[in-house]
Amino acid sequence: MSSTDIFIHPSANVHPSVLIGGGTKIWINVQIRENVRIGENCIISKDVYIDHAVSIGKNCKIQNSVSVYNGVTIGDDVFVGPNVSFTNDKVPRAFNTDWKITPTVVINGASIGANSTIVCGITIGEYAMVAAGSVVTKDVAPFTLVMGNPARPVAQIDKAGKKISGEV
Repeated sequence: MSSTDIFIHPSANVHPSVLIGGGTKIWINVQIRENVRIGENCIISKDVYIDHAVSIGKNCKIQNSVSVYNGVTIGDDVFVGPNVSFTNDKVPRAFNTDWKITPTVVINGASIGANSTIVCGITIGEYAMVAAGSVVTKDVAPFTLVMGNPARPVAQIDKAGKKISGEV
């Protein structure tokens, strides 16, 4: 664990093997498992769970009650809204002892709205935006706004998230 200007709330459970960049803040009731990497200047909000071997880039905001499971890679400058859930098993069965992790990648600058579910095996492109409550089952192209269940492209957006075209 790095030590430059890092804040870890006393109620957080952070494994000693976790690498944390300077300026990062880890808040109330967070659990971060072994071999996680978190970049500089991140905010890991209340009640977040980060599974082992997850990688989170710099300048990310992971809001309250997010679950980030093994197999997820989050790039730099990513916003993950409250109660977002990532998955990592394409065919979940409690009795399957031979299951395999299916990776998910969130590219730099992407934003994921509150209460969205990100089904494993997809890539969310650079500066893409997932609307609140969406269920993402397919890749999201860069600079694209998706929404719905299942999430579908509705607009092209710029780096700031503003619509530049209603056609996709």
